[in-house]
Amino acid sequence: MHHIVDILAAGSWNTAEAAEHFTADYEGRHRRRASLTLQSGESVMLELEHPRLLREGDGLKLDDGRTVRVHALPEQLMEVTAHTPLHLLKLAWHIGNRHLPAAIEAGRVLLREDHVIAEMLRGLGAHVHRIEAAFDPEGGAYAPRAHDHGH
Repeated sequence: MHHIVDILAAGSWNTAEAAEHFTADYEGRHRRRASLTLQSGESVMLELEHPRLLREGDGLKLDDGRTVRVHALPEQLMEVTAHTPLHLLKLAWHIGNRHLPAAIEAGRVLLREDHVIAEMLRGLGAHVHRIEAAFDPEGGAYAPRAHDHGH
């Protein structure tokens, strides 16, 4: 079994050079140690010091020199929007106060489906809609940065 020796941040490598693909939802991409099954059926070993989210477009450099492109599988999410940018900022504060993984974009916040959180947000005046999209949440203040490359 081949091992992953480096993680290349999305945008830092030529994705046309990908020899293989790994596709998974949020849970399948948030790992510390796991055997990852590639599109071809081959398995490769991921072993990191700390859990890390493999992001859409990241490259997994293998010990044989090949690079595997990471794809984020679409999943059921909640799209949270608001009346004004300030209202969305306040909603984001409430989401963050509950330590929920969230993808923050211009004009919306994406969350994993949770009916209790959806009702809380609606109670705060949010518009909450179910959508299907890839979930690539913010990494947090202590998450590795793009220049880190998993080391």
